[in-house]
Amino acid sequence: MPSRAEVPADDAADFGLLSPVSTATAAEAMTGDRAVVAAMVRAEGALVRALVETKVAPPSAMAAAAMIDATEVDVRALALAATEGGNPVIPLVEQLRAAVVDIEWMHFGATSQDILDTALMLVATDVTLQIEADLTTLASTLATLVQQNRAVPLVARTLTQQALPSTLGMRASGWLAGVHDAVRVVRTCTTLPVSLGGAVGTTSSYGADGPAVVESFARLLGQRAPVSSWHTRRTPMIGLANALTVAGETCGKIVADLLVMSQTEVGEARETTGGSSSSMAHKTNPAQSVLVASAARQLPALASVIASSAAAEQERPAGAWHAEWQPLRTMLRLSGAAVERTSGLVVSVQFDHEAMRRNLDLLVTTLGEDPAWVTSQIEHVDVWIDRVLAQHREVFA
Repeated sequence: MPSRAEVPADDAADFGLLSPVSTATAAEAMTGDRAVVAAMVRAEGALVRALVETKVAPPSAMAAAAMIDATEVDVRALALAATEGGNPVIPLVEQLRAAVVDIEWMHFGATSQDILDTALMLVATDVTLQIEADLTTLASTLATLVQQNRAVPLVARTLTQQALPSTLGMRASGWLAGVHDAVRVVRTCTTLPVSLGGAVGTTSSYGADGPAVVESFARLLGQRAPVSSWHTRRTPMIGLANALTVAGETCGKIVADLLVMSQTEVGEARETTGGSSSSMAHKTNPAQSVLVASAARQLPALASVIASSAAAEQERPAGAWHAEWQPLRTMLRLSGAAVERTSGLVVSVQFDHEAMRRNLDLLVTTLGEDPAWVTSQIEHVDVWIDRVLAQHREVFA
């Protein structure tokens, strides 16, 4: 068996083979190992600049910040070395110190958790901003869909069975209201906090200048300064996991409806470019809906890992913090991919009004009713649709 150092990086690489939902999406590109390392390097450089800005370090230390920014980090070597100290920041600092002439102020007063937490918040900010943009596009598409189909009758289903008449616009307005909910939650996570508590959260290396250094550090990175160390106060992580889950489940609800509507016997919707089958040439599978549904099913379980990690002991946790990293990265990818794919799917999905009419006629016949009864059942839905469209204007004002 080859040693760790002899294993080629490509042999250990994750190219997205088992997670096609996130393959080639913006979120995937924003969360790769190189992106995380770049964010860690950015945090180390910003720390030196913050120390100079607050006069904790002399102006000459700015040269070290420039060298940090320019350093090419061997990501694979970092990953291999991370097993010794339990996190990738320790070998990162070693690589940076080998490249920086004046190392006195590099990583000064920080701990590994500060740099990695800050880096993950930088990466998460990029992804949540992209999610917000994709949700905005999705909401715009849905608002048009609602308006154009507000009076198109269809049969509503409860517990998988035909229930009563509704309209396509009413169903889609529920999708739109869900997107509004997701946008509101995601917007709370588009400016996340930096972490700079030092060894035990007291910023003891900076003395009374601690708050000023943290404020400067946050401003230089375009992030929020925490009121105090959150090494074991993991509210930001729980809030982020919740936002990612809400965004993903909102899309999961949309595709759950589309999957039922696209069943052969129902035939009310279909993806413009469906997926093929390896063994049944007659099938056109709703592949994009299936991928989004897969993401929605994974997010809650991953969020539970992050939530359980919040019960962290004393000033720095053993294992709880470490357990967050990969679930968070996966959540960022899944949630970002779900929103991106749903936004692209909804704009191109084809709705079959004739099939909706045919299915509704079955209900009318079963109940022995007539078209006038259908009208009486759906004539009031406009008031609810108008409320959702009014909310749409408020959310995106």
